[in-house]
Amino acid sequence: MDLRQLRYFVGIVDSGSLTKASRLLCIAQPALSQQLSKLEAEVGRMLLHRSARGVAPTGNGLALYHHARFMLRQQEQALTIARQDAGELRGMVSLGLPATTLHAMGLPLVRQVRSLHPGVLLNVVEGAAGSLAQMLRQGELDLAVQFDLDAFPQGRAVALLDEELFLLLPQASDLVDPARESLTLEEVARLPLILPTGSHGLRRRVGAEFDRRGLVPNVVAEFDSFTLLMDCVRDGLGATLQPMSAVSQAGRTAPGWRAVRIADVRISRRNYLSAARQEDAPRAAVAVASALRDVAAALVRSGQWQGATLPS
Repeated sequence: MDLRQLRYFVGIVDSGSLTKASRLLCIAQPALSQQLSKLEAEVGRMLLHRSARGVAPTGNGLALYHHARFMLRQQEQALTIARQDAGELRGMVSLGLPATTLHAMGLPLVRQVRSLHPGVLLNVVEGAAGSLAQMLRQGELDLAVQFDLDAFPQGRAVALLDEELFLLLPQASDLVDPARESLTLEEVARLPLILPTGSHGLRRRVGAEFDRRGLVPNVVAEFDSFTLLMDCVRDGLGATLQPMSAVSQAGRTAPGWRAVRIADVRISRRNYLSAARQEDAPRAAVAVASALRDVAAALVRSGQWQGATLPS
């Protein structure tokens, strides 16, 4: 097994077919099939399910795929480090950001990294916190913002900030009297709510507060997709509980949205910056982590990250 075979295999899985992979990898399909057969023979297991619709990894193939992607990223980073001049900071850093965090700090972070470290290629991946955690553990990301400290070994995560959760709804919605600036949690529970599914940390956090008060929320829909969730709320199908970063633009509430504070309880969640490793982290990843912490702190102190506070 060599890195070339692994690169071919990753390309096949990403493409979903040998025909597409041969075009993307610039290798004839018979030669690509031969390399795949050699790899399966060396592993001693079938790595792909083949059908008329294309290919998909088997259980063994999926395990190899994740490790292969990690090894290929390590090779790229090693070559970048070896080629750079003394004192020059270069390399690619993959950073995972949940959608709400990306809304609040994505653009300022990219500007900061480009200004301070022009030789660093920042690869930002947007996704659900659970998916990002898995990618981080599998070595597909260097850094990720997370909401669950228990998902990572001690020392591999630092607290960034705390975000208060608000009831968010369209400005024109008649669900809440326009004169009301806050509601009790009991009043919130009676509203038609659109929330993330139970696998999301935010849903568990909100659910714990309802349970503590003996309240059963009126959940009318639940989604894994943040975009779909916010689209449904914008369309007037209900309200949601989210941090202000869900609707923030340039440090203010986006036009058309209204945020109502919960009067009798402060529900918040902590943002952590997690690293795949710390003791041998590439210099570029360390630099990006530092820039991210600085940007987050600056946004909070200036009031641009609404509803956020720095951890005490």
